[in-house]
Amino acid sequence: MNIDNNHIWHPYAKINSGKNYHASHAKGVYITLDSKPVIDGMSSWWAVIHGYNNPVLNNAIKSQVDDFSHIMFGGITHDSAINLTKKLIQILPKGLDKVFFSDSGSIAIEVAMKMALQYFHNYGEDKAKFITIDGGYHGDSFGAMSVCSQNGMHSAFAKNITQNIFAMRPTLTNTFDALNDLRQKLTQNSDIAAMILEPIVQGAGGMNFYSPLYLIGVRKLCNEFNILLIFDEIATGFGRTGKLFACEYANIIPDIICIGKALTGGYMSLAATITTQKISTQIGTFMHGPTFMANPLACSVASASIDLLLNQNWQENTHRIESVLTEELLPLIKFDCVADTRVLGGIGVVEFKENIDIKKAQEILIQNGVWLRPFGKLLYTIPPFVITDVELIIIVKAIIEVCKSIKPSQS
Repeated sequence: MNIDNNHIWHPYAKINSGKNYHASHAKGVYITLDSKPVIDGMSSWWAVIHGYNNPVLNNAIKSQVDDFSHIMFGGITHDSAINLTKKLIQILPKGLDKVFFSDSGSIAIEVAMKMALQYFHNYGEDKAKFITIDGGYHGDSFGAMSVCSQNGMHSAFAKNITQNIFAMRPTLTNTFDALNDLRQKLTQNSDIAAMILEPIVQGAGGMNFYSPLYLIGVRKLCNEFNILLIFDEIATGFGRTGKLFACEYANIIPDIICIGKALTGGYMSLAATITTQKISTQIGTFMHGPTFMANPLACSVASASIDLLLNQNWQENTHRIESVLTEELLPLIKFDCVADTRVLGGIGVVEFKENIDIKKAQEILIQNGVWLRPFGKLLYTIPPFVITDVELIIIVKAIIEVCKSIKPSQS
C-alpha cells in the first residue's frame, strides 16, 4: 500500500494528486530525493538559511534536549527563551522589544491582529477592520486569510472570512498612485485598526517587489490616521532581501513585526510577534497562549542560528548571491515564454506568460539536479546562504531547461 499517496494530505494538493519525491537525507544545500542528490533552491520555503545538517545547529538542539525538550510557558520561564529574546531585541529595529512567541508564522499574524484589536478596544475605540495591499500572503488560518490576496487560493472561504479592506498593490513604478489609493481608502474607512503588509517583497502572493518609498508613505499615513502598522517579515527577515529585515530599506519602524521561517534556521517551527512598550502597556493581559509557546528546543536552535548568521559576513554573502543571479538569471527574459525576471538579495524570480505545468517542470528540474517548487506563473529560487556560485549556476541552468521546454504556442 502506498501510504503517502493514499493517506497523506500534502499542502495545496489533493490526496493522491501526483508524485511526491521521497527525501531520505539532507546536508548542506543538497537533499536526497528518490536516491538522487539535488540542490535545494528553495531553502525549504525560505527557512533553511544555513543549509541542512549544520553541526552548530545540531549541537544546539542536542545540548538543550538533555535538560528538557518542552515545558509550559504559563508561569514558567527558561534560559532558551530569555537568551533568544535578548538577541532579538538587539537586532530588531529600535523600540520593538516586547516579544510574544508562537509556533508558526500564521499564528504570529493572528497574534499581531489580536494585539491591534485589543489595543484599540482598551482605548474604547471601535476599530475592527484591517487594511492591506492586494496580492499579499500572510498564512492559511482565518485571520491571516482575511488579509491575503483577494484573488488567491482562499476564495472557497470568502463567505466565512472577515471582509477587510484592500489597497492598490504597489510596484516599483506606481508608488505615488498606490499611496493616493491608500489615502483614499483610509479616508473612507474610520474603523481600521491596523495596516498589515510584507515589506519590499510580497512572497507567496506573487513575488512582487516594490519601492521603499511606499513604506515611508505608509508609515506617515498610519500615523496621520491613527492606525497601527504591522510588518509581516516572516519570509523577508534574517537577511533574505539583502537587509537583516526588509523594513531597513525604508529606515522605518512598524508598531508590530512578525518573524518566523528562518528564525530557527529552518530546524523547527517557531515564530514571534514583537511590539513596543506603548502597545504592550495599553494591551495589558493578552489573551493568547499556544501550548508550545517558546519551546526550549526551538528557542535554543534559533539563538544558535542568529549567532551563526551574525558571525558570518551575511551581507557580503547575500550580495554575492544577488550578483550571480543578476548576471545569470535576468537574461532569461530573452525567452518568448518569459514575461519578467527579477532579483533582490537572495531571491531570484522568473515570471512566465502562462501558468507552468508544475509536474513537467519539476521532472525537468530534478533531472538537472535541482529542487524548486513552481507555482502559478512563477519559478523562483531562494537558496540557502551557504550555496556556492557553481551551485547557483546549476540552478539557473535547470531553469533554462524549463524555459526551453515551453513551446512558443504556450507563451
